[in-house]
Amino acid sequence: MSDIGYLLADCARHMRRMFDERMRGIGVTGPQARLLMMLGAHEGEQQAYYANLLEVEPITLCRMVDRMVEAGLIERHADPKDRRARLLSRSPRALAMAPALQAEIKALVEDVESGFTPDELKTLRSLLLRLSEKLVVTQDKSTENRNTPTHG
Repeated sequence: MSDIGYLLADCARHMRRMFDERMRGIGVTGPQARLLMMLGAHEGEQQAYYANLLEVEPITLCRMVDRMVEAGLIERHADPKDRRARLLSRSPRALAMAPALQAEIKALVEDVESGFTPDELKTLRSLLLRLSEKLVVTQDKSTENRNTPTHG
């Protein structure tokens, strides 16, 4: 049982590496591709929104966005509700790149899933979902315990 965490982390590392390699073939880094996918799903939000989704510091995302603006992949627009903030959207170049990005992701998923039967995939998804839910509950309890004052 003690190796489950290691195996999950190892699988995630291999998947991230495979993803990054495929995205380089399209002309973006893995993190850039993740941001472009987020923009495709939720375009026009403030940079802080995407930093939160990608679980990176706002300054880290800002630097990545700077490079992507220079590369013609992202456009920044003033936020009419907050003059200090910028809203992000994909450029025409990024929109044209979207089908290739989606095709590579689909091919990656197919490659990874090809070694399993449909029943095995169903079981794996079910077990991973249960594990994820358990981890969220455990994390919530841990956070709650840290934030509860002790008396004594």
